[in-house]
Amino acid sequence: MNTSFWKAGHAPTLFAAFLYFDLSFMVWYLLGPLAVQIATDLELNAQQRGLMVATPILAGAVLRLLMGFLCDRLSPKTAGLLGQVVVIVALFCAWQIGIGSYEQALLLGLFLGFAGAAFAVALPLASQWYPPQHQGKAMGIAGAGNSGTVLAALFAPGLAALSGWQNVFGWALIPLLATLVIFALVARNAPERPKPKAFGDYLKALGDRDSWWFMFFYSVTFGGFIGLASALPGYFSDQYGLNPVTAGYYTAACVFAGSLLRPLGGALADRIGGIRTLLMMYTIASLCIAVVGFNLPSSTAALALFVAAMLGLGAGNGAVFQLVPQRFRREIGVMTGLIGMAGGIGGFFLAAGLGTIKQHTGDYQLGLWLFASLGVLAWIGLHGVKQRWRTTWGSAAVTAARV
Repeated sequence: MNTSFWKAGHAPTLFAAFLYFDLSFMVWYLLGPLAVQIATDLELNAQQRGLMVATPILAGAVLRLLMGFLCDRLSPKTAGLLGQVVVIVALFCAWQIGIGSYEQALLLGLFLGFAGAAFAVALPLASQWYPPQHQGKAMGIAGAGNSGTVLAALFAPGLAALSGWQNVFGWALIPLLATLVIFALVARNAPERPKPKAFGDYLKALGDRDSWWFMFFYSVTFGGFIGLASALPGYFSDQYGLNPVTAGYYTAACVFAGSLLRPLGGALADRIGGIRTLLMMYTIASLCIAVVGFNLPSSTAALALFVAAMLGLGAGNGAVFQLVPQRFRREIGVMTGLIGMAGGIGGFFLAAGLGTIKQHTGDYQLGLWLFASLGVLAWIGLHGVKQRWRTTWGSAAVTAARV
């Protein structure tokens, strides 16, 4: 990354946005790696387990609208601080009071949604500091905070095996409190921020057909990433009989791949164009998921294909948000909330849907093939709009960025 990028914005804020996003995603995803152990203790079936891990995703999706609104009305930094406090209080209560039923697990998932809504804070906080030609890199670095899922997948099952899964909520408070302090001290709002948007601006944005395209594209890339990340511990346990810790390691490899490629996907989009990058990533992800759907006998082969698919989805996330600021520069707070909400909803339906299909058919085949088909539809849709985008808001006369 050349020196002009680091001089163009505010690196401490970019770091704070990444750290806040990273630790928020860690706790947002926490029920996923613990799903097998929680389901065993609470005697949940596959469908209930799927809904449990999907609930934080849906809550985060809806709350992204609220957090996006608070970012505009207050500031990204203030909204981020409020969200962190809510999550810390919820985890403290879960740790001290305990989770003794399916309903209580769902309630915790609702509050963890505030951690998932960090997306609507971190990306505008970073984006508003950087010019168009550096948006892919800036949004990619801030968005790489979804690597927090790796931390949860790596450590949560092991900590649960050592001290009980309820105590994992207490352990999570340590890095969260440290992050709260760092974020409060280091993050700064950009000196030039868009004027606050009214609720009607969200409705107006929905009247633009491009917003629906971006919402659909992100529901496949990010929805695929977080939905698979939440479902994979249960998948590896059900399909191959892996214990929770090993299933967590397998999942960590997958989510690490997706997280690593998000900033690289943004940088690649800056270089060759977001549309071209996204078309390639949909192709890779759809093919790999479709092959896994054949119920491969080897867990190693399935792992390799899931890693490749997550590479594609992660890079696709970065590519989508290289394009969004070009199209919606003045509405970035509103659109981050809407598009992030769509991504979360996509993840909810994937995680819950895989559990439901497993419960009623006995395996995950149909669910995986349906998701692969959505990737194909996204490819077709993007191919259909690329010419219009490149000759209107994405033309060289309008933006210095590659589209």
